Amino acid sequence: MAVAVLNLPAGAAEGPSPSHHGALALRVVSSPPRLVSGGAARVNVAVPDGVALADVTVKLNGIDVTAAFGPDPEGNHQLKGVLTPLPLGESTLVARVPGRGKARPKRVKLAIVNHPITGPMFSGPRQEVFLCATEGHRAIALLGLITDTETCSAETRVGFFYRSTTAPTSNPWKPFHPSAPRPADMATVTTLDGRTVDFVIRWERGTINRFIYSIAMLSPGGRGAAVPDLSAWNSTGTKTGTHYNLQLGGETAIMVKSRFVTAYAEPEYTVGVGGSGGAIQQYVYGQNHPGLIDAGVPQYSYPDMVTQTIHIGDCELLERWLDSKAIADPLSMWRTWANRRLVEGLNTSDAAPNPFAPLMPYMPTPGSTECINGWRGLSPLTLNPHFGTAPGITPEQQASVEWTHWADLVNIYGRDATGFARNPWDNVGVQYGLQALRDGRISFDEFLDLNASVGSWKEAKDMVQEGCPYILTACPVDVDVWSAGNMNLSPDGGLTPAPRRRGDRQAQHAAYRSGMVFRGKIDIPLIDWRHYLEPFLDMHHSHQSFAARQRMLNHGGDAANQVIWFTDARPAGPQFDQTPLALRVIDEWMTNIRAHPERGVADNKPAAAVDSCFATDGSLIAAGDDVWAGILDERPPGACTQLFPIHATSRIVTGGPTEGGIFKCFLQPVDAAVDRGLYAPWTPTPEQVSRLRQIFPDGVCDYTKGDAGRPRTLHASGRE
Repeated sequence: MAVAVLNLPAGAAEGPSPSHHGALALRVVSSPPRLVSGGAARVNVAVPDGVALADVTVKLNGIDVTAAFGPDPEGNHQLKGVLTPLPLGESTLVARVPGRGKARPKRVKLAIVNHPITGPMFSGPRQEVFLCATEGHRAIALLGLITDTETCSAETRVGFFYRSTTAPTSNPWKPFHPSAPRPADMATVTTLDGRTVDFVIRWERGTINRFIYSIAMLSPGGRGAAVPDLSAWNSTGTKTGTHYNLQLGGETAIMVKSRFVTAYAEPEYTVGVGGSGGAIQQYVYGQNHPGLIDAGVPQYSYPDMVTQTIHIGDCELLERWLDSKAIADPLSMWRTWANRRLVEGLNTSDAAPNPFAPLMPYMPTPGSTECINGWRGLSPLTLNPHFGTAPGITPEQQASVEWTHWADLVNIYGRDATGFARNPWDNVGVQYGLQALRDGRISFDEFLDLNASVGSWKEAKDMVQEGCPYILTACPVDVDVWSAGNMNLSPDGGLTPAPRRRGDRQAQHAAYRSGMVFRGKIDIPLIDWRHYLEPFLDMHHSHQSFAARQRMLNHGGDAANQVIWFTDARPAGPQFDQTPLALRVIDEWMTNIRAHPERGVADNKPAAAVDSCFATDGSLIAAGDDVWAGILDERPPGACTQLFPIHATSRIVTGGPTEGGIFKCFLQPVDAAVDRGLYAPWTPTPEQVSRLRQIFPDGVCDYTKGDAGRPRTLHASGRE
C-alpha cells in the first residue's frame, strides 16, 4: 500500500503557527518554501498585535499581491492566501507593516523556489526508460489520456461520486451530480465527530511528477458544501508497488500534499496510513521530511526498504545449502522444517502450504519457511539486472533496462567501474548459524561446512537471466529456485571455501546520507499496528516493529512517541481492522499536542496510546508499558510477548543486533574471536581454527563495534 493522508480542515500544516504576539513573519504552509511546485503556494502572514491587518502589504518580486490575502477565518491575527501563478525558479516574497512615529517600516522577506509540476525538485535526473503505463489504475477510467509522454501529463479532472447501498461491493461507487435529486440507494457514513452524512465524495485526478495522483474527500453537500469533513490523497508515485525509490517518492508526496493544501485548505494535521511499503514511507519520510506528515499509522511495518535486503539476501543462499544437505542425507536434520529456523532466524511451519513442494520431494508436505513463502523470488528482483518487465514493454526496452533496486536509485548509489549501479550488499565475515552452534544445535563441523559452502551473490556484470520458475519459458528444463546461477559458490562442494561478497562502500555511505536508511530520527506520534502473521510465514514478520523501536532508542535514547499494537490473526487469518481505533487515538493525541505544544509528543499521549495486543475480534487483551517486555530488554516476558512470539533474522542469529541495518560488520581476526570465547561453550580444535582462517581470511564479524558501512562522519544523530 502507498501512504494515504487524513487531512482535517484548519490549523497548521507543519507544526504550530507562528505566534501572533511576536514579530511579522511569513510562512509557506503548503510545502517547504524552497520546494514549491505547480506555480502555487499557500502562505500565512503573522501580524504583530497592535497592527491592523489592513495595514499589511505583501509583494512578490516587487509586485503588490496583497489582494491575494485575507483575514484568517479562524480569527487568528494573521493573513492567509494562495500565491499563483508563481514563476519558475526563485522568487522573493516581502511583507511590510508601517512603523510608528519616526520608526522605520518593519519588513520581512522569504525566498520561494517554484518547480515544474512535472518535476523533478531534488530527486535528480529522471529515470529512463519510464513508461506512462495506465493499465489497471482505478483512476484511469475517469482520467484524461496522457497528453505528453515525456512528462506523463494528463488533464486534471474532477467529479462527484456516491457510495451505493445496492451496487456490488467490488465497485460500490456511482457518478453523482450535486444538483440532482438524492438517489434512493445513497449510503451514509459517520464522521469522526459523530455526524451521519451522505456518503458523497469529490474526486480529483491528475498527474504530478510523472505519476498519477488522486485526491478524494467526503463532500456530502456536493459542490456547494462547506469545508469537507474528511479527505485523503494518494499517488502512484507514493505507491511502492510502482517503485521503491523513496527519494523520488518523498519528493512526489511533498508535491501532492502541496497540491492539496494550495487547492483546498490548510489541514489541521496530516497523518500517514499505509501498510508494508506504505509503512516504510512513514518512517523514512517522517525522518527525511519533517512536517510532511504530523503523525503516522504504519501497518505491517519495516523501518526501511534497503536494510531489509541485508538479511533477505541470505535467504536463497541458506535455502540452497539446506536443500543440498536434505537431498544428500535422508536423515538430515534439515529435512525438519523447524530446524531451518536455526540458521535463517525467520519462522518456519509444519502446516503452511508450500508452492514449491513439487520441486522439494525430499521435504515433508505441507511445510515451509518464511524465506520460501514470503521472500522467494525477491532476491532476483533486487539484485539481478536482467530480471524484470513492465506492461507493454518491448524486448528491446527490457534488454536496455537494469532491473535492480540499486539501479532504481542510481541517483543515490551511483555507478561502479563496470557501469552498473553500486550495490551495498555484503556478507564478508558473516558466520551463518553462529547462535545455533553456541546453543549446541549444530556441530562445529556443520558450522564450518555451512560457512564454507553458503557462498554469496555475483556482481551485476556477471549475472545471467533467471531460470525456471521465474522465467516460464525455461521450464521444466532449467529449474533454479534459488537463483544459484547468480551465486558465487565453491567449485568443489565446500572444500575450497566459496567467496563472500564485499559491498560497495560508496553505496553503503550513500544509503545513510540519503536517508534511505531509517536511523530512528523521528518525533511524531506513531501507532505501529500489524496483524500477527507469524504462523502464515508472511513476509511482514513481527520483529520489524521492534527493529524500528530499537533504532529510535539508539538515536535519541527514547521511543515514547511510538506505540506498538498487534491484533491476533490466528487461526484463520486477519479478521479485525484496528485502523479506525488507531485514527481515533491519533486524533486525540494530535488534539492534545495542539492544546499543549509545550509538553511535546510523548507527554501528550492519550490513555489509549500505549503498547497493546488485541484478540481476533479486536477486543483488548493487554495494554501497558510492559506488555512487550523481554523483547528489547532483559525483563521477564510481558503479557503480549508471551502470547505473540517474535522471531529473528539470519543476521541476528549470526550475532548481529536486533535492529538490523548493518551493511558491513567490523572484522576481527579468527584468533581474536577464539580468544574472546566467541564460540563458547565450544573450544575449537587447532584444525577447526585453521579451517576458520581458510573460510574467513579477512576475519569474522565483530558486532560490538557497529556498522563499518556507515560513514565515519555520520553520527547517530544523522549529522555529518
